[in-house]
Amino acid sequence: MSATAPRRSRPSKAEQRAETMEQILDAAEYLFSRHGMHGVTLKDVAKRVGVHHTLVNYYFDDKETLFAEVSGRRATVTVERRMKALDDYEAASGGKPTVEGALHAFLDTDLDLYVEGGEGWMNYAALGALMSNSAEGGAQLMNKHFDPVVLRLIEILRQALPDAADEDLFWGYHFVTGALMLTLARTGRIDRLSGGLCKSEDFDAVKRRMAAFMAAGFVEICERRAG
Repeated sequence: MSATAPRRSRPSKAEQRAETMEQILDAAEYLFSRHGMHGVTLKDVAKRVGVHHTLVNYYFDDKETLFAEVSGRRATVTVERRMKALDDYEAASGGKPTVEGALHAFLDTDLDLYVEGGEGWMNYAALGALMSNSAEGGAQLMNKHFDPVVLRLIEILRQALPDAADEDLFWGYHFVTGALMLTLARTGRIDRLSGGLCKSEDFDAVKRRMAAFMAAGFVEICERRAG
């Protein structure tokens, strides 16, 4: 009597629901990252998933709710990773952190996540760039998700530059996040300007330069005021 392979059990309703939810969120993330919230409809999301739009409406009452869910889904992961990186760096610094060291912990950890995470994380990166440049709901969601880790960075920068004015530290962060968001947007502009010498997708090249470049700016504006 020959042995037969055991039947695979069918996914439970809870598993089917979770899988459908992930498909909807992935599709919405892709579309929002390219067209923004106002350029996407629930029908667009349903079409990308390959389902009737009533199914998307079953899970999400409106586009705003779906957008908020998409924006928050990966935020927890990146915030937790950066918080840990900053805590670990502060502990390892023995009470003497440097600006560049703090920025490496803050920036490199995030860039690594986008590289390692594949297409979904790259879509989220582009979405974050769009949200950070929106004065409406996008910026409010960015504030909600990312303010705690930004303020943690500022705490360590205060230790590195104890004589600096808070005003300069916050302006410095403003310039850092602007460069980071442009990088995450991957517009291809640097590719064209450099004739292909630099590539928007090359986050390793960004890691080798951004923290050092921004640290010099922090030190300059803070020391200039002190002098």
